[in-house]
Amino acid sequence: MKPVIALVGRPNVGKSTLFNRLTKTRDAIVADYAGLTRDRHYGTGVQGKHEYIVIDTGGFEPDAASGIYKEMAKQTRQAVAEADVVVFVVDARAGVSSQDHDIANYLRKLGKPCLLVANKAEGMTTGVQLGEFFELGLGEVVPVSAAHGQGIRTLVESALAPLHLSEEDEPEAEQDPSVIKLAVAGRPNVGKSTLINTWLGEERLVAFDLPGTTRDAISVPFERDGQRFELVDTAGLRRKGKVFEAIEKFSVVKTLQAIESASVALLLIDATQGVTDQDAHIAGYILESGRAVVIAVNKWDAVDEYQRELVKRSLETRMGFLKFATVHFISAQKRQGLGPLWESIAQAHRSANCKMPTPVLTRLLLEAVQFQTPKKTGMYRPKLRYAHQGGMNPPIIIIHGNSLEHVTEAYKRFLEGRFRKEFNLVGTPLRIQMKSASNPYADKE
Repeated sequence: MKPVIALVGRPNVGKSTLFNRLTKTRDAIVADYAGLTRDRHYGTGVQGKHEYIVIDTGGFEPDAASGIYKEMAKQTRQAVAEADVVVFVVDARAGVSSQDHDIANYLRKLGKPCLLVANKAEGMTTGVQLGEFFELGLGEVVPVSAAHGQGIRTLVESALAPLHLSEEDEPEAEQDPSVIKLAVAGRPNVGKSTLINTWLGEERLVAFDLPGTTRDAISVPFERDGQRFELVDTAGLRRKGKVFEAIEKFSVVKTLQAIESASVALLLIDATQGVTDQDAHIAGYILESGRAVVIAVNKWDAVDEYQRELVKRSLETRMGFLKFATVHFISAQKRQGLGPLWESIAQAHRSANCKMPTPVLTRLLLEAVQFQTPKKTGMYRPKLRYAHQGGMNPPIIIIHGNSLEHVTEAYKRFLEGRFRKEFNLVGTPLRIQMKSASNPYADKE
């Protein structure tokens, strides 16, 4: 599982800027305005061969009694509960404040690994300049400048050091390749636990009409027609602004980790509520993780013909980026439509682990180029020479040639369609990578 790092501190110390630097994105809004971040924000970072999850939080006031600051404090406490390591960010320019002392007192009582980071420390590298922060009682101070990217590597290495990560730890996460690990994901209260209970034929998981019942990702072994499965019931992913209750404090991180470690993700949607923005966000995360996916619209028996048509149209518009996924309309409670669902799950798993011989890929590539040549850009027309498979789950096809950086996204989609048709790839993302040959005369005059 990826380690989790939570960024904590008072308002306007640069947590969101640091979050963007660690994840190499611009996902967190940054401005010189205190209290801009209110909800938890999740992202992924990489240090060497190790990936980690970063949580950005709003300004933390441990003793806030009411209003938005009390809710922001709840968000931060939940982020700290989810984290393996807490990074306490202070402002090196402003110095120590009474609020910093309150936060430090709170973190010391938790007994969780904590790293003190002084942001906005451009040029402040000596212990004398940062000496006042030692009074917080959290040990050594790591000076960084999130805006300029200074000290970031040291920060990540220091944060991950208490976790004792090593390359030898990674093979333990490998599972039996004959077992299909199926993560059932979706918003709270769409019927994930009910579906698994129906499959198992027993009340193995708690299921009742209260969002957030499942607190953790629960794994259950299962066998059907000789095929072994590992069913993972994840806690519901609801919009971050709605995650306040302690019962859901582990839901987001555990669900993201369960999706990433799964062979296939089953995205469950509630027909009575339609396809929501949050359903699209979860689908986007599944796609980003490269997992094979099957979509199931639950509670289909509870909606009329008009609502069914609306749901089908919403799937076409909001889930257009998952056109390769099979959609099923089911009722977990009444056991309707569950048979074909298993067939699609097995097909998605086969597609994700499909082996594509190099001669076949190259033949398909050359036939595609003969049928439609790539668009010429300026003086260059890309030349696609041969292709081979670069990985599985998701399948990766690497194409070699010249000037491939000029290949358009539309042409990549054209190639993807031909590859999918030949190998019958259903339910899995397909990634195409272009690798241009280097010019042997580039360094010669």
